[in-house]
Amino acid sequence: MVAKSDKLFDKVLIANRGEIALRIQRACREMGIKTVVVHSEADRDAKYVALADESVCIGPPPSALSYLNIPAIIAAAEVTDAQAIHPGYGFLSENADFAEKVERSGFVFIGPKPETIRLMGDKVSAKVAMAKAGVPCVVGSEGALPDDPKEIVRIARAIGYPVIIKAVAGGGGRGMTVVSRKEDLRNSYQMTRATAQAVFKNNAVYIERYLAASRHTEIQIVCDGHGNGIYLGERDCSVQRRHQKLIEEAPSIHLTPELRATMGSVALKGALSIGYTGAGTMEFLLDDEGQFWFMEMNTRIQVEHPVSEIISGIDLIKEQIRVARGESLSRAQDEVRFTGHAIECRINAEDPDRDFAPSAGRLEEFAPPGGPWTRVDSHCFAGWTVSPYYDSLIAKLIVWAPDRGEAIDRMARALSEFRVKGPGMKTTIGFHQRVFAHPVFRSGDFHTDFVDRYMTQ
Repeated sequence: MVAKSDKLFDKVLIANRGEIALRIQRACREMGIKTVVVHSEADRDAKYVALADESVCIGPPPSALSYLNIPAIIAAAEVTDAQAIHPGYGFLSENADFAEKVERSGFVFIGPKPETIRLMGDKVSAKVAMAKAGVPCVVGSEGALPDDPKEIVRIARAIGYPVIIKAVAGGGGRGMTVVSRKEDLRNSYQMTRATAQAVFKNNAVYIERYLAASRHTEIQIVCDGHGNGIYLGERDCSVQRRHQKLIEEAPSIHLTPELRATMGSVALKGALSIGYTGAGTMEFLLDDEGQFWFMEMNTRIQVEHPVSEIISGIDLIKEQIRVARGESLSRAQDEVRFTGHAIECRINAEDPDRDFAPSAGRLEEFAPPGGPWTRVDSHCFAGWTVSPYYDSLIAKLIVWAPDRGEAIDRMARALSEFRVKGPGMKTTIGFHQRVFAHPVFRSGDFHTDFVDRYMTQ
């Protein structure tokens, strides 16, 4: 299923850092593609910088002066003769202006079209587009909330409490506030607007019904430029803190084969309706009766993509690159097979006992686990300094087993082997161990409030 085009390239610039930069680099090397890594001054000694064919320092440690510096990234691509740019996740990966400038500068952006990123990056326009395509959406305001307090109260009352106020340009679990009663609505509205402005430079917010007893279930899709699309099953991401994921599983034990096919088909229909290309994730809320509602779409590779790769045998980064080069998908939907159960734990440099506060510092010891069907995606090593300037993710621990019970046991064993030490360094390893020992988690009968209900003692 390979279609040649004038997009073929053999050198990619990786506009990111950390484990995803190394992950992209490895996929490129297996495909015979050379890599250029951009890095800040803080990351000059990173593993992926040493392994790259070429590297370019693009600024000092603060992200605004380096990894978010669009002119510096494009200049690095120009001086190294790179032909394509992979944004990874985070940073500029869902920035439509960046994707547009990449293409206008004559490079291939490894991701969807700028107009698609812009459409789905605005949570209100995304819901409108999906509703038009027949995708069920969570009940909410028809657009961004007005400034009139009385109108906001009327909208919330019509939706029904509890509600959740979200940033229109939000992502990564930020810019969200749950409101359970009218008396808290005004302050929550103002607080969420302030957060949205500070984080996303856009203070527009909207409101939805808050579904407390629900499961965060997302569908991985990939589409090419020839009208083909596939879904690679679902991931359950219900173990979260502050709406940010900590543990992801594939498949979800709450989906029957029929519901899996329904959700996958609906997600793919929604993506194809907007001419989507590349890898993306449709995020849904799923209730105990099997009803599901669209929340948002992530127009990039996800942190948790490895669990979908492991159960499907499909390398999602390579698939992204093939699509960007103008090729067709490597297989059709009827050729996709799912095997076993995979779980991913995000190992963050955070202190769970202090509301997951970041815990930066030098790693005196970094000894990841091994063993059968155990994968560790990490850029860290003993002697590496976890910087306070960036995301606190230091490793992704992924295991596979024939069923969920054995996968849980394997993850518990792997976590017991993981050694991370440094002056004052705290990680989420111990937290994950407590989760995997908890009978409610092991039963699978939990929702997105699992951490608040069972892990806050």
